[in-house]
Amino acid sequence: MDFMLASQSGSSCECGVIGNGCTEDLHHVRSNQASEEWLGEPEEPLTGFSWRGGSERETTGIQIWNKVFLVDKPDGRKVAVLLMDTQGTFDSQSTLRDSATVFALSTMISSMQVYNISQNVQEDDLQHLQLFTEYGRLAMEETFLKPFQSMIFLVRDWSFPYEFSYGQEGGMKFLEKRLKISENQHEELQNVRKHIHSCFTNISCFLMPHPGLKVATNPHFDGRLKEIDREFINNLQVLVPWLLSPRNLDVKEINGNNITCRGLVEYFKAYIKIYQGEELPHPKSMLQATAEANNLAAVAAAKDLYNKKMEVVCGGDRPFLAPTELQARHGEIREEALQVFRGVKKMGGEEFSRRYLQQLETEIDEVFVQYIKHNDSKNIFHAARTPATLFVVIFVMYVVAGVTGFVGVDIIASVCNMILGLALITLCTWAYIRYSGEYRELGAVIDQVAGALWDQSQCGTEGRSKLMM
Repeated sequence: MDFMLASQSGSSCECGVIGNGCTEDLHHVRSNQASEEWLGEPEEPLTGFSWRGGSERETTGIQIWNKVFLVDKPDGRKVAVLLMDTQGTFDSQSTLRDSATVFALSTMISSMQVYNISQNVQEDDLQHLQLFTEYGRLAMEETFLKPFQSMIFLVRDWSFPYEFSYGQEGGMKFLEKRLKISENQHEELQNVRKHIHSCFTNISCFLMPHPGLKVATNPHFDGRLKEIDREFINNLQVLVPWLLSPRNLDVKEINGNNITCRGLVEYFKAYIKIYQGEELPHPKSMLQATAEANNLAAVAAAKDLYNKKMEVVCGGDRPFLAPTELQARHGEIREEALQVFRGVKKMGGEEFSRRYLQQLETEIDEVFVQYIKHNDSKNIFHAARTPATLFVVIFVMYVVAGVTGFVGVDIIASVCNMILGLALITLCTWAYIRYSGEYRELGAVIDQVAGALWDQSQCGTEGRSKLMM
């Protein structure tokens, strides 16, 4: 399944992630997307991600909605969409490290990043964006690909519609002017714009009007549509469907590979680990973490293929398979899984990836041991080996005790009778363990001893056959 993660930072199965402004996005994906009534009733309060008016921040850190939304792409693929909301940058309670951490993390895990800016795109907004995406520039040096996907400048409270009209069309004209590089610009300004263009595959802009004084000045405003200016609602009904259109949703990519939900977990683990310290991690550390997660995601995909195909061969509802056939099928599927790993474009170089290839081989072999045990448990003769062995011991000891007692060798007869009694007690104990499920460790020991006796008898039989030949 494809995955798409979109975040909004002030925010972006195979999968995709979208962020900031997420409460309206949430309303849209919860409802029938073909319906024009996704905003709800005029008297209905706005629910979803926690929000409120005021000068103090509401969101702290990064929040991801606890439900995955499945969207059908025009090409027939299903994309898992996650909505992510992040805290704003440079509030009174956040350090530069906090802002850089939140923005960098949300950008690296998002396929669509919404940069929420108030009133205008100023030069300091672009410089902050350059600072926060510096990790992407370093990653690009190794992969030769643009590290991030879609960046959307969402300019709220836009007050100059007579210069550039509300919406995407006016926003694109405005952004083109803001990001234009000219010869008479200072070198620093040119570098900022070149950096932004080099980091994102797609850059767009949407200009939103002010929601109205009732919204801005009412401390009890709870999102009811009747209190919001009509022009704002009209543009909101354009913005959100545009962001969440199946045609526009980007599948999350890292190093040119589409990321699945399973793979995304590996990236989360790697990034969380690298950001646990008190200091902002060095870009090379981030690159190392991304390369590690990239290889672990390839390992997870290969193991997933191996497990799925082995379940078809000898899973829970499949009949017993001959050990030689099981070994042959394991070899074929194992090679397929290794080819899946080798076929993924990986970061870190060949020597770095070889360690993860060896890890994959080891883990597959360990899983195969479990499949062997599971397959053996379906063999009725294998399951009956312990009682059969004990019955043979009892029978042989009974016959030997009778013969030696008849010919007068009482010592041997006594030893055989003692072994016979011990075997009978062991058989009864084994039967009780299997019936009750108690003392399983003792049952395992009995099975091991019986198995060893069985193997010894098999070896002895094969040896005598070779001597006769």
